[in-house]
Amino acid sequence: MNNKKNYEYLLSDLTSLKGVGSKTTNLLKKKKINNIFDLLWKLPKSFKDKSISSKIKELKIGDFQTITVIPKKYSFPRIRNLPNKVTCADETGEIDCIFFNSYEGYIKKILPIGKEITINGKISFYKNKYQVTNPKYVSEDSSFIKQKHNTYSLTEGVSEKVYNKIINQIIQRLPILTEWHSQNILKKFDNISWNDAIKELHKPENIGKYKEKFYQRLVYDEIFSTFLVNSEIRKKIKKNKKINKIIDFKKQTNLIDHLEFSLTNDQINSLKDINKDLCSSTKMFRLLQGDVGSGKTIVSLLAAYNTINSGFQVAVMAPTEILARQHYNLAKKLFPNYVNVELISGKTIFKEKKTILNKLKDKKIDIIFGTHAIFQKKVDFKKLGLIIIDEQHKFGVNQRKKLSDKGGNNCDVLLMTATPIPRTLTMTIYGDMDLSIIREKPKSRKPIKTYSKLENKIDDIIKFIRNEIKLDNQIFWVCPLIDESKKIDHTSAIKKFEYLKNLFPNQVALLHGKTDISEKEKILNDFLKNKFKILVSTTIIEVGIDFPNANVIIIENANKFGLSQLHQLRGRVGRGNKSSSCILMFKSSLSENAKKRINILKETNDGFVISEEDMKIRGFGDILGFKQSGIKNFKLADPILNNDLFLLAEKEIKRIEKLHENISKYKALIKLYDRAEIINDIV
Repeated sequence: MNNKKNYEYLLSDLTSLKGVGSKTTNLLKKKKINNIFDLLWKLPKSFKDKSISSKIKELKIGDFQTITVIPKKYSFPRIRNLPNKVTCADETGEIDCIFFNSYEGYIKKILPIGKEITINGKISFYKNKYQVTNPKYVSEDSSFIKQKHNTYSLTEGVSEKVYNKIINQIIQRLPILTEWHSQNILKKFDNISWNDAIKELHKPENIGKYKEKFYQRLVYDEIFSTFLVNSEIRKKIKKNKKINKIIDFKKQTNLIDHLEFSLTNDQINSLKDINKDLCSSTKMFRLLQGDVGSGKTIVSLLAAYNTINSGFQVAVMAPTEILARQHYNLAKKLFPNYVNVELISGKTIFKEKKTILNKLKDKKIDIIFGTHAIFQKKVDFKKLGLIIIDEQHKFGVNQRKKLSDKGGNNCDVLLMTATPIPRTLTMTIYGDMDLSIIREKPKSRKPIKTYSKLENKIDDIIKFIRNEIKLDNQIFWVCPLIDESKKIDHTSAIKKFEYLKNLFPNQVALLHGKTDISEKEKILNDFLKNKFKILVSTTIIEVGIDFPNANVIIIENANKFGLSQLHQLRGRVGRGNKSSSCILMFKSSLSENAKKRINILKETNDGFVISEEDMKIRGFGDILGFKQSGIKNFKLADPILNNDLFLLAEKEIKRIEKLHENISKYKALIKLYDRAEIINDIV
């Protein structure tokens, strides 16, 4: 087989395997096992050592054991539904082999009287005699049974015996792929090939040996393939030559001087990064990452202002209408009168929307704000020069690439996220982009004081809230569930709303995932205008809007949330110039991890520190507190355990980029591990 046929075999349908029909294939596909390669990562969870054969008198009840016996007598009852029985013996005693739903002919074939047979099964004891019911393995050839067999987390309907046969068949036919790594990289893994590493991975005695070279090599393959794809996307975007923007730094300085606050060093450095990209002849594809409340929006609007002054239009997309409106209002307040600012929303009437679209086409609008609707096909720009996407965590690599293409060659792309994540994850999720980070908080921002409180001390919290309301402050009250749950002992948002509105008549509103969109917008706008004091909500208020007058957030069942999510929720307050508080409510019986999370939040307001700690506690898969469509679902790699391999892969990618190395040698690696449509034309 040549290399192409080798990896095509690995990506072939499961029905190409001997003994695997459409029924088994469909069962495996339910577990997202779509081809032979996918099956390689269905790893054994333990193994049964069938190499040790026991004597009947030494058998342990309840264990799976191997015995070599001679069948002595058949008992085939004539009464239906009674089991068939074969009495077998060795020199130490007797055992009954019990069969349900098996024919006499089949039993006589596998257990012929007087012949030595090896059996493996679960041992039981009935009426002072050992039994084995429906033994798993029965054979005259003891060599197959007397070996170590893997046990798997099985797909329903696929037996362990069938599963082992499938895996063994794949391992025996495993193709030898042409090596893709350099000698320097291979040395770090004792020169083990991909083929040999896979074989080692599936040996029963190697279960859990994460530090061995064979395992490390396969982990590195996963990481490196991801980084390689990201690198190729970066290069492809950079190949698009554009008209460079000419920035009027005098106008930029004048605008900054009129701000009510001073920019932090991180904001200044991030703006320099973006300006450099705007002035470049290659397309900007940059992520602006910052902690909650670090001031990303003002940096993006300054970049928009520079783009407008260079003769281009700007589109700003936000995840919600209220956030889009907030950005729009800030731009109206910030920009000089000659900048034409517009907002498109679901509430915009048809006639007005048509006028806005015509103005966009004629370049009578400089900057437009809206939700995803501003990128629909019918929306045409005369001279779009910059796309800004706020809170872009719903965009994966594919969507980001398509977004970059949509803007055309002269359009730069700036994406923003308020989710600080550890460096290893940033390299993985956003490796296709350039990165600017804002860590510093504006000096005017006071740190949020975080407290923990037992839920039975709710009277103390109510007293605290009464005082805050007297000072004209507002409160978020966050609950995990909408309705009561019999299975989970969480306080529901609806129940808490009923409780609080009795204590604070006409001062409480309720918001949750089932709230109608227009009703949600109205509630949030009313809260922003201080029309009521307490907003009871589920976690849907996690990302987004500034409520400068809200300075208290209470989070119920805080132990049920991840650290990063708690930090995002806490970031809903502390946006004004008042001191702010976050109260974490919990039950008395807390796990050690829950105690750790609460203590970390009390100790720091730094989202980057918090995300590192969160990943250590929970693992990287759920670090963001929501399903992250851009995240790579690694099969072996772990950003905590394999930090050194992430850094090694990053170093190797930089070497390849510096030497402009031809990546065709990595074709099999990319095809197997990523199968990304976006790089098909590259390799």
